[in-house]
Amino acid sequence: MTGSEETPSFRLAYVPGVTPAKWARIWNERLPDIPLALLQVPAAETDGLLRAGDADAAFVRLPVDRTFFSAIPLYTETTVVVLPKDHLFTAGEEVTVADLADEVLFHPLDDVFDWDAPPGEPAFERPATTEDAIELVAGNVGLLVVPQSLARLYHRKDLTYRTLTDGPESSVALSWPEEATTDLVEDFIGIVRGRTVNSTRGRSTAAEQPKQERKRPEPSRQKSGAGKSRTGGAAKSSGRGTRGRSGSSGKGSGKPRRRS
Repeated sequence: MTGSEETPSFRLAYVPGVTPAKWARIWNERLPDIPLALLQVPAAETDGLLRAGDADAAFVRLPVDRTFFSAIPLYTETTVVVLPKDHLFTAGEEVTVADLADEVLFHPLDDVFDWDAPPGEPAFERPATTEDAIELVAGNVGLLVVPQSLARLYHRKDLTYRTLTDGPESSVALSWPEEATTDLVEDFIGIVRGRTVNSTRGRSTAAEQPKQERKRPEPSRQKSGAGKSRTGGAAKSSGRGTRGRSGSSGKGSGKPRRRS
C-alpha cells in the first residue's frame, strides 16, 4: 500500500430510533480490518446523503425512491401515542384513532408518518422536529404519535406512551443506491439477512475454496477403500469357489481319470 492509498471503510447511516449495534458487532467480528463508520442523521437527510455518496448504505424508514435506491424491508414498528403520565389514556393499554378526535395532536415537520388527514385538533404550530414536539407534550399542551423507537429515544420521566392500534405504521429498511452495490454493501446485506460467512455474497470464492480442497481427495479414498474390499472379497470368493469345484471335480470334470 502506498502512502496515498486510504484504508477501505464502510459508512453506514441510520435514522433516529434505529439501533445498528447488533449488525455493527457482527461486522467488526467478520471484517475486523475494514472500519465501520456509523452516522446518525435526520430522516429527511438520508436521501441526499446516499445520493451524494457520503454513505454506502443506510437504515431508513420507508418509502424510498425505488427508481434510484434498492431497499430490503427489515421490520415494522409499533405505533404509539406519547402523553403525560397523568393523562386519562394511561388508564388503558391501547388507544384508537377515534380516541384522538378531541385531542390536540402535534404534527412535526419531520413526522415519519404520511397522514392523509391527521386526527385530532390541529396544534397551534408545527414543531420543527419530533424532539421539539416531545417537549411540547411534556408541557401538557398536546399529544404526539410516533414509532415506539422514537418514544423510547426521547423518553422523559414525566411522559409515557400507549399503543395506537389502528394508526399508520413505519417500516425500517436497509437502503443503498442500486448502481453502487459494492462488495462491501453485499457483505453488509449478508449480515443483515443473517447469512453465514461462507454464504455471504460477494465473498464466496475464498470461502468455498476449502470445500473444494476437501472434496478432491474423496474419490481416491473411496476408490482405494473399494479396491481393497473388492480384492479381499474376490480372494475369499475364489477360495470358496476353488474348494467347491475341487470337491466335485470327480463328477463334473471333463477330464478322464487315469486307470491304475
